[in-house]
Formats: sequence, structure tokens, C-alpha cells
Amino acid sequence: MTDKKDVKDIIQKEETHLNNLLEQQDLTDFKGMVDELRDTWTKKQMFRTETEARFSVLQDNRYPTKAAKYWQCVREQSSYLDNLMTLSFDYRRNEAKIKWLENKIKIDKEADDYKRTKYEIDLDECKFAKASMEKVAKHRMREIRMWSKLKSEFNDGSFNDKDVNDHQLESYGRQYHEKAKTLNEHSDQNEVFNVLGQLQSLQRIKKSGELESSYKEKEQITQHGKPKP
Repeated sequence: MTDKKDVKDIIQKEETHLNNLLEQQDLTDFKGMVDELRDTWTKKQMFRTETEARFSVLQDNRYPTKAAKYWQCVREQSSYLDNLMTLSFDYRRNEAKIKWLENKIKIDKEADDYKRTKYEIDLDECKFAKASMEKVAKHRMREIRMWSKLKSEFNDGSFNDKDVNDHQLESYGRQYHEKAKTLNEHSDQNEVFNVLGQLQSLQRIKKSGELESSYKEKEQITQHGKPKP
């Protein structure tokens, strides 16, 4: 794993090359800020904090029930798992490239100055990418743990945690009820049409009980196979 010292070394190593990119005063300022910049790189926020997850992602008007919040936690955690797996593949490719470049620099005695310099630049870039990937992975895992904690908190046994469809009629009904309360004479007509249309549909579905029939049919299929027509 890449530690803080490695990151500082990577930044310091680039100072020489920044001489051609930055003006003298800018370069002097950069050199004087290496420790601060390493600290900034180390503690910069990546992804959402638990505070942001609770008030922004799981906002009450969008996810008004514990079930709705739980299932959104499932979606968020699943997304971060997918991202972590993709990052792992990228990390493996980057590690392979680092080994290949180190080997080329070591044994390719016939490489001209351009090729050797390019190998060295690519290697430095890969090492910085490695450090960045490790930092991202750490925070991906932090969020996976955070969503696990929130799932456990909201899953109090009062709802079906096996079938996401089971809670949606109630949760969406409350959500669109709150949306309808924000409409007024200045609201966009398309928005009014959409919100009221979906709210009315949710109310009709609940009143008709048509989803209950669907649940019973699904249960019959699960227990006894396809029901008779």
C-alpha cells in the first residue's frame, strides 16, 4: 500500500519538472507547501459523510418510511460495491503496468532518451494513480460500512426486507402526497399533471387492492407452482 510518505515523495519528485511549467514565484510557493498539500490530499473529503447520507440522500420527503430508507440504503451500498469491484480491476491493471515499466527501464538498454524518459514519466503517473486508487478504495469501503450500519438501523422488522415492491405503494403514496402539497398556481402545468396523476394512480391502486391480488398470486406460485387459471 502507498503511505503518506510515498505521496509526499511523488509530489516532491515532480517539483523539478514543475520548473518548466510554473513561473518562479509559483514554483517557490509550491515547494513551500508540499507538507500542506500532502495533508490536503490525505484528508480531502471523498464521497458522502454520514451527515450527508442522512439529511440529503435519505431525506424524509423522498423516503418517508423506514422501509423506503432501508431499500435506498441497499441501492447505495450495491452501487458502491460495483464501484469497488471496478476499481479493483483498474488497480490490478495499473499494478501490471508498473511492473512492466520498471522492467523496461531496468533491462531495455537500447531505449533512446525519449523512450526512457517516457517510461519514467508513465511510471511516476502510475504510482500516483496507485495512491489515488488506494485512497478511493478506502473511502468506497467506508461508505459500504456506513450503508450497512444505516440498513441495520432502519430494518426494525416492521416491513418486508426481501421484496422491495412490498413497501412501495405506501412509501410512494406518502412521497407524492408531500409533493402535491408544494404545488400552487405558479407551478409548471406538466409538473402538476405528473405529480397529481401519479398520486391519483397510487390512491386508486391502494383502494382497488389490485396489488394484494398480485401478492397472493406470487405466493401461490412460490408455494405450489403456477396457479390454475
